[in-house]
Amino acid sequence: MHLAQEELNGYEKVDQYNVNTVNRIASHYKDILMALGEDPERNGLLKTPERVGKSLQYLTHGYDLDPAAILKGAMFEEEYSQMVVVKDIEVYSLCEHHMLPFFGKAHIAYIPNGHIVGLSKIPRVVDAFARRLQVQERLTNEIRDCIHDTVKPLGVAVVIECRHLCMAMRGIQKQNSVTTTSAFTGEFIHERTRNEFLRLITASLD
Repeated sequence: MHLAQEELNGYEKVDQYNVNTVNRIASHYKDILMALGEDPERNGLLKTPERVGKSLQYLTHGYDLDPAAILKGAMFEEEYSQMVVVKDIEVYSLCEHHMLPFFGKAHIAYIPNGHIVGLSKIPRVVDAFARRLQVQERLTNEIRDCIHDTVKPLGVAVVIECRHLCMAMRGIQKQNSVTTTSAFTGEFIHERTRNEFLRLITASLD
């Protein structure tokens, strides 16, 4: 891995990337730019292939993460047995069909069964799966299954709401459409528990 440092607005930014991977992606993007009718040697595009290589590596760094290990790193024995909800988790991912972004929010709940997890670990699990080439349906199931299999709670609920640029920028070009997916296990299969979760994620604290 290569570490790049630069001063930006008074603070130091550190980027980590694999030079060989960046160079490999960049070499292909020169051909892509030419296929689009562009000149990769013109001033504005000289560093574009390298920038794309770094960007794609960052946007897909979830392949290098182990979501189960993230959860196991902060699991604690606790007798709390009520619903734990983490809502409005920002989601950014790339559609695997067109490699265009989709983004929105995830709402996640689980009912502990002897163990709880550090609250920050749930958004980290979302990122670990989202930072890969994805479809929203699979992303929803992967988050649910990881929490269910690792924490072994009484139930898990996941709802994801996203806008897809593959629908907004191309194809049907519907800019305001939102896709919602959901996945449940255990106690959340029951209507009463599921409805309580849905009420909590739509409630306002104002």
